[in-house]
Amino acid sequence: MSNFANLLALPAHAADRMIVLVLALCLDALIGDPPALYAIIPHPVMLIGRAIALFDRRLNRETRGPRARRVRGIVTLVVLGLSAIAIGVALSALAATFPLGWILEMLIVAVMVAQRSLYDHVLRVQLALQREGVAGGRAAVSQIVGRDPDVLDGFGVARAGIESLAENFSDGIVAPVFFYAIAGLPGLLLYKTVNTLDSMIGHKSSRYLAFGWASARFDDLLNLIPARLAGLLIALGSTFVSRGRPDRALRIMWRDAGKHRSPNAGWPEAAMAGALDLALSGPRRYGELVVDDPWLGDGRARATPSDMRRALMVFIAACLIQLLILAALALLKGR
Repeated sequence: MSNFANLLALPAHAADRMIVLVLALCLDALIGDPPALYAIIPHPVMLIGRAIALFDRRLNRETRGPRARRVRGIVTLVVLGLSAIAIGVALSALAATFPLGWILEMLIVAVMVAQRSLYDHVLRVQLALQREGVAGGRAAVSQIVGRDPDVLDGFGVARAGIESLAENFSDGIVAPVFFYAIAGLPGLLLYKTVNTLDSMIGHKSSRYLAFGWASARFDDLLNLIPARLAGLLIALGSTFVSRGRPDRALRIMWRDAGKHRSPNAGWPEAAMAGALDLALSGPRRYGELVVDDPWLGDGRARATPSDMRRALMVFIAACLIQLLILAALALLKGR
């Protein structure tokens, strides 16, 4: 109680960041992203996306050669990254100007993590596949993955949902939490900007191979630690799920993470594959690009809606473990 009372009494710059983070995660878990709110105002990530699209239109012209487009991609990353840091500094200063400014900071953090929205999206895929069959599952999974849903069978839809859950647990939850914990709002906004850059222009298509090169590489760098933490949290979370195997999750993660084409996505995906005794990743199609990835894990490739339910339970447990660790750090810091 003394920590919370002190938080209420202090301006935002003196508030315990860990307590703000714990409260933000609880708020996000309870309400997620309210559709009514974002029908009135755009989500911050949408604003970031509009800025990226503007730079893409102005600088990434097909008449330019690869070297010129790569240089302009670097400029895009630097300008938008520095802008994100400056906005984060300004928002932190604003929050520090009034006694309950920590509430503003908490709301910003809650908006920038995706626990509830990720859970809801993957749950929709699971329910659609279970109730409406392959066609319903394809329609639902197309909202959360970049691969071609029309070539997926029911097992492929279930795998895609589980893989998206594992990878986005790292990108959408663990990484934002990590960067806010170590660098406050400037770190959080920088990470979200770089991650959005990677998702929009960090592809190996002919249009973005050069222009998105810098953003993709910097996103890989920023996710080196969070991805490995996410894999560990998934392994720990599997302890509390039926037939979950944390020992196997750790073994498969350590053995197979490096097989993934991404230096980071393989860690949470391999951990989830081991935890649920599945085979994930493997060959897939992204529009014009066919990726012949190796399988992660020794288990079944024939994932089912039941496996998706178990994956969601692992996800919930991993989120709770992360929350408890942060709460413990907040208590220790308050002593």
